[in-house]
Amino acid sequence: CLFALHQLYYDPNIENKNLAQKWLMQAQVSPQAWQFCWALLCPDKVPEIQYFGASALHTKISRYWSDIPSDQYETLKTQLFSQIACFSSGSKMVLTRLCVALASLALNTMPEAWPGAVPEMVRVFQEEGGGVDGRARCLALLELLTVLPEEFQTSRLPQYRKGQVRGALGREWGSVCPLLQQLLRRGDSPGAVKARVLRCLSSWVLLDVPLSESEGLVEDCFTALPDPELFDTAVEAIVNAISQPDSQRYVNTLLKLVPQVLSLQEQLREAIQNGDMETSHGICRIAVALGENHSRALLEQVEHWQGFLALVNMIMFCTGIPGHYPVNETTSSLTLTFWYTLQDDIMSFDPERQAVYLQVYRPVYFQLVDVLLHKAQFPSDQEYASWSSDEKEQFRIYRVDISDTLMYVYEMLGAELLSNLYEKLGRILTNTEQASSWQHTEALLYGFQSIAETIDVNYSDVIPGLIGLIPRISINNIQLADTVMFTIGALAEWLADHPVMLSSVLPLVLQALGNPDLSVSSVSTLKKICRECKFDLPPYATNIVAVSQVCVCATSQCMWLMQALGFLLSALPVEEILRNLHSLITPYIQQLEKLADETPNPSNKLAIIHILGLLSNLFTTLDISKQEDESGEGTAPPVKTAPSVVVVLQQVFALIQTVLSKWLNDSQVVEAVCAIFEKSVRTLLHDFAPMVSQLSEMLGQMYSTIPQASALDLTRQMVHIFASETDNFPPIKALFELVTSVTLSIFQQGPRDHPDIVDSFMQLQAQALKRKPDLFLSESLDVKAVFHCGVLSLKFPEAPTVKSTCLFFTELLPRCSDVPPVARVVQEDGKLLLQAVLEAIGGGSSRSLMDQFAEVLFSLNKHCFPLLTVWLKEALQAAGFPSTRVTTEQKDTFTQQILRERVNKRRVKDIVKEFTLVCRGLHGTEYAAEY
Repeated sequence: CLFALHQLYYDPNIENKNLAQKWLMQAQVSPQAWQFCWALLCPDKVPEIQYFGASALHTKISRYWSDIPSDQYETLKTQLFSQIACFSSGSKMVLTRLCVALASLALNTMPEAWPGAVPEMVRVFQEEGGGVDGRARCLALLELLTVLPEEFQTSRLPQYRKGQVRGALGREWGSVCPLLQQLLRRGDSPGAVKARVLRCLSSWVLLDVPLSESEGLVEDCFTALPDPELFDTAVEAIVNAISQPDSQRYVNTLLKLVPQVLSLQEQLREAIQNGDMETSHGICRIAVALGENHSRALLEQVEHWQGFLALVNMIMFCTGIPGHYPVNETTSSLTLTFWYTLQDDIMSFDPERQAVYLQVYRPVYFQLVDVLLHKAQFPSDQEYASWSSDEKEQFRIYRVDISDTLMYVYEMLGAELLSNLYEKLGRILTNTEQASSWQHTEALLYGFQSIAETIDVNYSDVIPGLIGLIPRISINNIQLADTVMFTIGALAEWLADHPVMLSSVLPLVLQALGNPDLSVSSVSTLKKICRECKFDLPPYATNIVAVSQVCVCATSQCMWLMQALGFLLSALPVEEILRNLHSLITPYIQQLEKLADETPNPSNKLAIIHILGLLSNLFTTLDISKQEDESGEGTAPPVKTAPSVVVVLQQVFALIQTVLSKWLNDSQVVEAVCAIFEKSVRTLLHDFAPMVSQLSEMLGQMYSTIPQASALDLTRQMVHIFASETDNFPPIKALFELVTSVTLSIFQQGPRDHPDIVDSFMQLQAQALKRKPDLFLSESLDVKAVFHCGVLSLKFPEAPTVKSTCLFFTELLPRCSDVPPVARVVQEDGKLLLQAVLEAIGGGSSRSLMDQFAEVLFSLNKHCFPLLTVWLKEALQAAGFPSTRVTTEQKDTFTQQILRERVNKRRVKDIVKEFTLVCRGLHGTEYAAEY
């Protein structure tokens, strides 16, 4: 053992260290540990070796308690007391481990075998003797008392024992409290002792010690706060004590604590003046803990309203603490949750009492808005430039938290809040007050944006004025420009109802598009405007397209910009769409033609994928089929419009074929091609018909060369839309048979590496059965092989794949009656499907998938009842199947229950869930109930 420890601590060879660690871990749990751990604690050993001995003792007591005969409890306790006394002046880390070991022994023996554990600990360490000085004994006792509740929190006691021991520990507080009070109040107590007392209090209050019983001690903690050495531990003790859920019952104690907290304001101000962030942070934590945990209890004490209001104002002072978060202060963010809590509590009272509270607290919340917007202001450009990227990111998140708070506060303050912000902004921009910084303007706009983003402001009478003010803002700063953009974006829905105002703000957005630093805000705002206001944009369309064409190459948000243009073009008349589409995509077609001629290399591959992505994003939102529905009368019937778009697509299609001829073996290019057509098919639906034959052929080529899930997903979409159309059935049938045949060969080679392909394949087969079961009548389709692939796929570990496979079978089984090849394969091999389902229920698959397997079982019962009756009996006859934990009687009951339910699917799901718990040995456990 000593050799292994020496290797662990001192051998430079990492392999030797690992071997030693492995050996020592086994040694710790061996029966011999009882002997060697005492030997390792001898005074002549180094602290690292003694520490291992103490740890081994703790492991044996905490995890292998049942191995210790009850007649040895007393001896073990005496030995531990003796060792703790020896180490009270020795190594701190060894002392702590020994204390934890004795604490574990106490928890395992109280209350029956060691009823007065805590008084005995106090008595043993207060007795003189052993050559150990009083201060060391006192610190050892405090360490022991501190680790006792901590060990309880992490102990592995069974649930029923936890309750007993918690009760016993609660009763022991009567012995601990006077001792702690006495040590804290004694003038001659050393600082180290007082610090340990405060830590001990922190540990005990986590056991839900009644606040009324620790009241005196908590008040003593306040007297410790002026001492810098005790400050942190005192704060921790106070915060822990008043944050316990049970403490709200002790209103009288809480009321006594309010003036105590208020008395810290002077210390708080001094700390802020001296730049002492630790002290201001600690005092703020105390004020927030009292306010946040007990706002309702304190609000209800109406006669003490002034005291609570003073506490609220103290928290407001902490919210508005001087300095920029997170560089000069880190305190203000602690207070934000308090404002949510207080508002919730006020709004939860009955209307009469609520009105009284609102009279007092609405002005407070208006003040809060001012404070938050002040805190949200950016520092000077010079200072901001000196911040690290991490500080800038923390500040961004802090502003998002402020934004969320403002949005929440709006629920209480309503339209008056918007008027308030508007008046302030108006005063700044109309120069009725002295020149203000851009930061002030930006913060006010940020406030507007925070509210308008998530709340319907259409009824607000200040929005027209705000839209009128925006062009007057002198935008000479990136942060201000960003916020102006996001504010316009937040008002996009309002602009759709008031299109006359578009001319005020659209030029600003188009101007910002040209600035790469504003790409995110300007493009997202243009996209929102194009989506919400598209029927009001035709007069501006030429200009928007012209500016966008210039910017699309320069902006990092080019994909979003193409989506914006798709929305815009969707609302134009036919000839306008064609003209704009032509001018928009011609440069890309030319680039693509040039790239298609080049010899494939990594850089032109990236360029091809980029252009395909741009086109794909354009087609995502180019939704002319909905034109009539949305514009009411409709500017042009979709019947004329859609084929014109197909003409453009056909030009693109020919070019894509040329590209694919060189890149057919590259999965990323293939995926980008599939994305374009997937978006186009989804948008054009039946109007895509002229291209079905070409696309089917190309898809077949792509999938035969490199099988990919994206090609299967596109095939599924084609089957969904076109399989029922007589003209399009032949190419769709040929494509379906080809991809099925290719996928079956993947299954023969081993499909485990392609769960995504299997998932998409199963979804495709389910869609075919749902949309056009005739596809399964084809002689070229091996229905038996598809069925077997499905059975295999049910055993995959990936949940999405299993769900898709279950869906396939629930679509397949009802076809037994009208598709002979399906009926044949189910009759011949249906038992294999049932066995796979039972295997999954028996524990082979995740419990989260049981509803899906129940659906398959229900479908078997509904459509193959006579066969299922025989199969169930045969399958469940096998011993140990589907689990060794189920008895023959339980299997019989399950069979009867399932066969009875041919109508109630919900009931079948419940039966399956019950049976799977029995199979897994979880029936009746807490774990099963929590799931």
